[in-house]
Amino acid sequence: MFVFIDESGNLPGNKDEIFVVGGFITSNPRRTAKAFRKWQHQHFPKKIRQKSEVKFSDTGLNEKLRIKTISYFTKQDIRIFYSFLKTRNIPLQYRRKKTIETGFLYTEIVEQTLQLLLPTSDLKFRVFRDFRHLKSVSQRKFDESIKLGLMPSLPSKAVIQVESLNSQNSPNIQIADWVCGALFRHYNKGKNRKEYFNILKNSIVASKELFEDFWQNSYQNKKSPSIFKER
Repeated sequence: MFVFIDESGNLPGNKDEIFVVGGFITSNPRRTAKAFRKWQHQHFPKKIRQKSEVKFSDTGLNEKLRIKTISYFTKQDIRIFYSFLKTRNIPLQYRRKKTIETGFLYTEIVEQTLQLLLPTSDLKFRVFRDFRHLKSVSQRKFDESIKLGLMPSLPSKAVIQVESLNSQNSPNIQIADWVCGALFRHYNKGKNRKEYFNILKNSIVASKELFEDFWQNSYQNKKSPSIFKER
């Protein structure tokens, strides 16, 4: 199993109400990468046909072409998975005065998102993500944390790989960016949100809203008397 993952949105929540992490699974990453480059060279405007990276948000694309491109990707036998969260629901343990511990929070989000694909009997579980600097979390610690989270739900002899890639050199990471971009449009009630989701929905195998009940549960716990009493 080859997993490509990216994100869309702003974790601190200053600009965006929704943050999305997701991507796709494929058994043949060479085929999907080749399909992306073929589409890029044949259908994108001339000025971006030779670019090393074309994101969903690229200003050289119009909405009609974005929709066609998303539809094309879903026909490449990819299985889409994702999680999303409302930035106002970020738990207290990741809040420090006026800042957010984005490195630790992002690690938790990725771990929970990948858990949507588990358990599995696959003996190879290879995860590739877009490289990004993480506040207070080194790349090594991030990779180790993800691996430890995956191990209990994988066969004992499974090969686990977690690796960051430069998206400019990875068409598959760029596909993950397009998937997240379309989902971000949907959950942020952006332009053509319904059309994007209708295209994606038949390829979605797993999804989840994170921290949905955190603040509600915290409030209820404060109101409810403890069942344990000092003796």
